[in-house]
Amino acid sequence: MARPPWEVADVLHRYGERYRQSQGSRLGPRQRRVLDAIETCRTATLGGHVEACEQCGVCQISYNSCRNRHCPKCQSRARIRWLEARRADLLPVGYFHVVFTLPQQIAKIGLQNKRRIYNLLFEITAETLRTIAADPKHLGAEIGFLAVLHTWGQTLSFHPHLHCIVPGGGFDLDGSGWISCRPDFFLPVLVLGQYFRRRFLEALQVAYRNGELEFHGSLADLRKPTAFARWLQPTRRRRWVVYAKRPFGGPDKVLEYLGRYTHRVAISNHRLLHVGDGAVSFRWRDYRHGSRKKVMTLDAEEFLRRFLLHVLPDRFVRIRHFGFLANRCRADKLGRARQLLEQQASGLAPCDLDVILPDSSPESTTSLCPDCRQGQLICVEILPPTPQTGRTVEGIDSS
Repeated sequence: MARPPWEVADVLHRYGERYRQSQGSRLGPRQRRVLDAIETCRTATLGGHVEACEQCGVCQISYNSCRNRHCPKCQSRARIRWLEARRADLLPVGYFHVVFTLPQQIAKIGLQNKRRIYNLLFEITAETLRTIAADPKHLGAEIGFLAVLHTWGQTLSFHPHLHCIVPGGGFDLDGSGWISCRPDFFLPVLVLGQYFRRRFLEALQVAYRNGELEFHGSLADLRKPTAFARWLQPTRRRRWVVYAKRPFGGPDKVLEYLGRYTHRVAISNHRLLHVGDGAVSFRWRDYRHGSRKKVMTLDAEEFLRRFLLHVLPDRFVRIRHFGFLANRCRADKLGRARQLLEQQASGLAPCDLDVILPDSSPESTTSLCPDCRQGQLICVEILPPTPQTGRTVEGIDSS
């Protein structure tokens, strides 16, 4: 993929310092570290190395990456490494994509209580999927799945939701057999939505009674139990959005599909159209009107404000595994699942996943000289970091 003409780093180079000054103490240390990391990524500030071609002698400088998980440039390489590690987890079954979304009333509380609300979203989503799937009226099976947290909409609004990638089936309830889903149907979304709404609101009430939620600014009145109850009342009557996308064509498509969701940030550099005149223009899709492509222009400071809404709490895990894909039992359960599936369909050819991430991928690293295309590049000098005056670079955050 060609290098984009504009990057989030360009917004920071032009308007980052002004934004820091205008926000003052309102800008927390976590957000400042993210800004510093993106602004200095692959620049002399972080150091690097000089490589020389052993054939033609041409030299090039490569600067170090910040490795911050909010950096658009760093996540492409992190995505490849993560996907390579997931190859062994794939089963020869169909996969489903199920999305759980919090209503706006809850999202506003989540903006001031990110860690607690995000954890609740994971916990109740996992409980919902596993409970409904285990019900003999629906599937009657122990399932496994991967869940990825996204907190943004197309216009960088705060929109917390979980993308769940689910193998189409699971172990029967005594673990002795494998139950497969129908080819084009996983679980009823209306049942999922009702259970998810009820259990999330119950868990939220418990968190409130235990003093685990904070309310500031426009939400300060919610500290009063009566005001909190009134705030939640509309969400009890409204349908909560849970939907299942059409199933994948097979496991050969899963890694390609996962790559679209696992290591994304609030906005990719390729969506940026122009940075200048105090504003940022970018592409977005209007899903409410037939996924039409549109252009939005925001004041640079408003763009940065929205971008920083999606900074995650320290050490927060945004990709989690549940059920028979949970880390503690994944290897054993996957081995058992393959045995059962082989018994159901003997002679099934293994999926060739090399088509997903070939060695010729433009994101793959290579030491071939880009000038003569014959010699190999060899590191000849290490460039030490040169931190900016008056600012400490603390960008590394690879979790």
